[in-house]
Amino acid sequence: MVKVEIVEEKDNTGASPYSSPASSRTSSSASLSSVESDASVDESFLDRIAALKDIVPPSTRHSISTRVSKTASFFKRSTKLVGNIVWVVTTSALLVGLPLALALEDEAKIVQQEKEMLEQQQGAQQMMAPSLYAPGGEPGQSKALVPPGF
Repeated sequence: MVKVEIVEEKDNTGASPYSSPASSRTSSSASLSSVESDASVDESFLDRIAALKDIVPPSTRHSISTRVSKTASFFKRSTKLVGNIVWVVTTSALLVGLPLALALEDEAKIVQQEKEMLEQQQGAQQMMAPSLYAPGGEPGQSKALVPPGF
């Protein structure tokens, strides 16, 4: 609450026109302290914001309210759409992609096993095959298998 006080002018010959007597200073400071105490009595921040609605004209409030509701509706619809798209992509990846990845991994294991078996067979054939070296000869010496007469 604001306290208004009427100050009468006095003719002081040496005083400034802007100065006030000491008694009016104390009364104005007392009125300021009463304003501060009145403002803080059971008034929350939300109450102050709600009181500001009277400053904005009704047509502007309606316009702002309409825009906010349309924006909120747009964001709600778009988030629902994005959520549905993410759901479809995720479930499709799990239902199609995961079994495909597992099948490809199994195929790679089978190919690797076949390759190892082939290498083992080739190693066994090399062990069983006759030596290219002559019997009793050294690795660098071999007999030529050329028929006589040439």
